[in-house]
This record gives sequence, C-alpha cells and structure tokens, in this order.
Amino acid sequence: MIDSYSFGNMVIDGIRYSSDLIIFPDGQVTDSWWRKKGHILTLEDISALIASAPEIIVAGTGASGLMRPAQGLEKILSEKKIRLLTAPSAEAVEIYNLLSIKHRVGAGFHLTC
Repeated sequence: MIDSYSFGNMVIDGIRYSSDLIIFPDGQVTDSWWRKKGHILTLEDISALIASAPEIIVAGTGASGLMRPAQGLEKILSEKKIRLLTAPSAEAVEIYNLLSIKHRVGAGFHLTC
C-alpha cells in the first residue's frame, strides 16, 4: 500500500522515496525510474513491469499530470490483456490502493510535475 504522496515524495510501507518509481505486483519497488522520452510513457519504459504480468498498470502522471502515455501504448497493453489507467499522481495513489486489494496491479509514478 502507498501510505502517502506529496510533490516529489512517496511513502510506501513506511519507506520514503524521492524519485520516480515503479511498483511491481508483488510489492517490490524500483526507484530512480527514468523514461527515455521524459514526460512520455513508452512500452520500453515499463517492459520489466509488463514482464511481471499485471492485470492493471496504474500510471501516476505527476502532480499536474504532465506525463502522458505514448500513442498506441494503451492498445498494445490491451492486446496483452493489461488495462492501463492514468491519472495525476495523487489520484493514481487512490486508484492503486483501491485496486491492489483485489487485483494484480503494477504502477509507475512520476512524483514531480
């Protein structure tokens, strides 16, 4: 579960993170997550997450929602039977916490803009 989020910071299971991160369905967290195209989320950026076979990927698009999925990403994930949900990071935290109770959910969070 994600305990809290504020601009540039996220607390997961009591551990504070201050860089963009990925949460795998098993709860493992990888921080210092960088996307090849900055504010564009591409298939390559989440390849390890996809390999972990989530049912749903929640993308926290930043405090102001500046990160966007690349054109066609949602369709590619749908073909792999993975649902992509995007929202500004504060809202995405709520979505992640709610869905992760009953589903195999992974997430990528942009913690700033």
